[in-house]
Amino acid sequence: MERAAQTILFLILFTHFGAAQNAAKTGGGEFPVGVILDLGTLVGKIARTSIQMALEDFYAAHENYNTKLVLHIRDSHSNNVQAASAALDLLNNHNVQVIIGPQKSSQASFVSDLGNKTQVPVISFTATSPSISSGSLPYFVRATLSDSAQVNGIASLIKAYGWRQVVPIYEDTDYGKGIIPYLIDALQEIDTRVPYRSVIPLSASSEQITLELYKLMTMQTRVFLVHMSSALASKVFTKAKEVGMMNKGFVWIMTDGITNIIDSLNSSVVEAMDGALGIKFYVPKSEELDRFTVKWNRNFQKDNPNDPPLKLSIFGLWGYDTIWAVAQAVETVWINNRTSFQKPAVPRISTSMDILGTSAYGPELLKTILQNKFRGLSGYFDLSDRQLQVSTFQIINVIGKEWRKIGFWTSENEISQQLNHGKADYRNQSISDLNSVIWPGKSTEIPRGWEIPVSGKKLQVGVHRSMCPEFMTNEKNPITGTTKASGFSVDIFEEAVKRLPYALPYEYVAFDDNNDTGRSGYNDFVYQVYLKKYDIAIGDITISSNRTSYVDFTLPYTESGVAMVVPLRNSSNKKPSILLQPLKRDLWFSSSLLVIYTGVVVWLLEFLGSKTNARRPTAGKLGITAFFSLFGDKDRVERVLSRIVLIVWVFCFLLLGSAYTANLTTMLTIQQLTSNVTDFHALQKSGEYVGYRNGSYVADLLEQLGFDKSKIKSYNSRYEIEIALSMGSKNGGIAAYVHEVPYLKLFLAEHSQGYTMVGPLYKTAGFGFALPKGSPLLGDISKAILDIVEGETIIQIGNKWSVPHEKYSNVLPASVPDQLTTDRFKAPFMLSVVVSTSALLIAVIIYLHEKKNKLMTNIQGDQNKDGIEVNYKTQDGNKRGRIEENDQLEAGRDQNDQKQEETSSAVIYRSEKILTSRVIPISSSACY
Repeated sequence: MERAAQTILFLILFTHFGAAQNAAKTGGGEFPVGVILDLGTLVGKIARTSIQMALEDFYAAHENYNTKLVLHIRDSHSNNVQAASAALDLLNNHNVQVIIGPQKSSQASFVSDLGNKTQVPVISFTATSPSISSGSLPYFVRATLSDSAQVNGIASLIKAYGWRQVVPIYEDTDYGKGIIPYLIDALQEIDTRVPYRSVIPLSASSEQITLELYKLMTMQTRVFLVHMSSALASKVFTKAKEVGMMNKGFVWIMTDGITNIIDSLNSSVVEAMDGALGIKFYVPKSEELDRFTVKWNRNFQKDNPNDPPLKLSIFGLWGYDTIWAVAQAVETVWINNRTSFQKPAVPRISTSMDILGTSAYGPELLKTILQNKFRGLSGYFDLSDRQLQVSTFQIINVIGKEWRKIGFWTSENEISQQLNHGKADYRNQSISDLNSVIWPGKSTEIPRGWEIPVSGKKLQVGVHRSMCPEFMTNEKNPITGTTKASGFSVDIFEEAVKRLPYALPYEYVAFDDNNDTGRSGYNDFVYQVYLKKYDIAIGDITISSNRTSYVDFTLPYTESGVAMVVPLRNSSNKKPSILLQPLKRDLWFSSSLLVIYTGVVVWLLEFLGSKTNARRPTAGKLGITAFFSLFGDKDRVERVLSRIVLIVWVFCFLLLGSAYTANLTTMLTIQQLTSNVTDFHALQKSGEYVGYRNGSYVADLLEQLGFDKSKIKSYNSRYEIEIALSMGSKNGGIAAYVHEVPYLKLFLAEHSQGYTMVGPLYKTAGFGFALPKGSPLLGDISKAILDIVEGETIIQIGNKWSVPHEKYSNVLPASVPDQLTTDRFKAPFMLSVVVSTSALLIAVIIYLHEKKNKLMTNIQGDQNKDGIEVNYKTQDGNKRGRIEENDQLEAGRDQNDQKQEETSSAVIYRSEKILTSRVIPISSSACY
């Protein structure tokens, strides 16, 4: 529809200008350039002065250039049709080769279509809407930033302050609507919702704006993002101040379309923006810019003598740099004495569309402009992507009639107080990265971003009757009609509200469930939040995946999981076989083989070493095999290789012994106080009956897990469940009571002596409170619940309602421990076998080597003995005489020695006799 309307408009305009098709050829070095602006607007006036100054400054700096731009400026009067009409006039009557402008995004869409047909580049430094794409308009160049370039900076700002909801307020034009898809995507990435979009027409009256603002006041959200022209923004902020929306608690954020010209706005309008934040394009300071600003102020007063002084904006700088880029490109591609347009022959009956020419220089001129890069007054000017590259934004805070910088945003560093080149962590952006802010109402307290509406009612808190009154019950006062709720869940909620950093008025609203506390009743209760009947639903509500599809849940405040309660039985297994149960049969067999193998290896090692152990009788050898000591008597194990084998063997059996002891201890402990039911799947296979509390979703869960529906029984009270458990499954009762852990704790609190809990068998998220999707209360209440659960308050509330908070001590594992298998000890057993075998091989090699050496020694000894005997025979005669003489001498010596010994013995005997005869009389006299 829009394309068809444009075509019709073009035909009308072409017909209107059909008579003016005698285009003059440009002479000499003059190069016609068209300029289309809204000269009645602030941006238009600022841009015209900047463009004219740019033309003078460029050729003053390049006096030797052969070309010179000739500007043909047209006023579009803020009208799309006028902009298209001006473009046709410039193309047909002035033969322009480049069009600078138009000013508005909606105008640029019309003019760019003409540029595509005539291959004339259309360069706009003010059309910022992302809806104008160079993909469909190849001759359109955006000498400014797209509005989509700032959405990440806005999202970072919102994330830093932790606001979860934002309401955009934008004008109903291509410029206003173009940014919205990009903004929504950026906000979704930081988990921020847009609950409402406020669209204001350009022609909206003050009354219409006031009504829209009152509508916004009835909503919870207090963070507003304004994206519109400066004229409409002035009306909106003025009315917002009048209705009280610029007071404490409100947050206003402006896009760069407003902040880039905030210095040129009326002081009363700026004062109405007091406390607002804004994203503003950052222009680095330079001496050249300062000199130009002084000169620009003087020229602007000359061009607009009846207007109040305005300050130079970024749009004026972009217009200045655009003229320099075009003038430089024209000089590069200009060819003298050549017609600028090649027009087809004009038939007798034709339309203006048929006689539109095609620029001969358009493609080359466009290519040169895109390749031209330089540092201008606005910063680095690069149009290689058919638009300016994303640069740096300032984050400003309006205070009174002025503004001040509170930080910067760049694509590399995100938010920071000062520009730097370090890489920041975008996940940890916070308000510490910004300077302090003066908020609306002169407040220094950071707004939380939402409020209970002034005209709204109290927070509607949905309550119901729980299957366990300890968690929640409610009653309605017949006189006042108010609902009173009590219970563990209610106390948790009320304590959480007390811990909020703000007052939160609320009232309880009872859920009319017709005493249906079943799963369907709970689902219907939670669904009321989605239907906006309740602002929050509290109680023993299980957090489940299907419910999270239409509501949000707070953090859980109870332990999670589904388990079962079973009767206890005292048993003491006195059978000797209990000692064999920790190990499986294969492990007993493999460990026995290892003992025998290790003993045999040790005996062989000792035998090959030729030690005493190897020569012992058979009983001694078996003793070494069965009993040994690593650090004991060396008579048992002497060889080093044997000791190495035993070290590894002892290591293996230390591991096996420790595991055996642990498993046996667990088995004995469980059997001292155990239940007939310890395994959920075994219960299922045996066909035992199980029970659940009527109304619980556990029945569906059991069916999903494979339980036969006929084996599932429902009960209405804990008393009935206790009787069924005591009867047992074979006597018409049940073998186990299956429910969520918080409910089972209540049951065990009453029957802790005869029952125990097995599990949990199935994980759940626990109990939580349900809120609407994107509720601003979610984060604050979850934080308060976390504080409660981590402190002593949860225990005090639990004691009040007999709801145990700590983990229940009388809980058995879901099954007895598994027997140990050979697979778990494969590595140490293999190590022992490898070491033993290696030691045996080494011993055999040593034994064979020693035996070989001994054999060689014996052979050499026999050879030496034969040689000695031959020598004895040759020398026997000589030696025999000498031997006889020696024997005679030795015999004489022996006789002399014998005589000397006899003489000495006789002397000793006589001496002893004399001494004896002298001592006896002395001794006798001493006795008397």
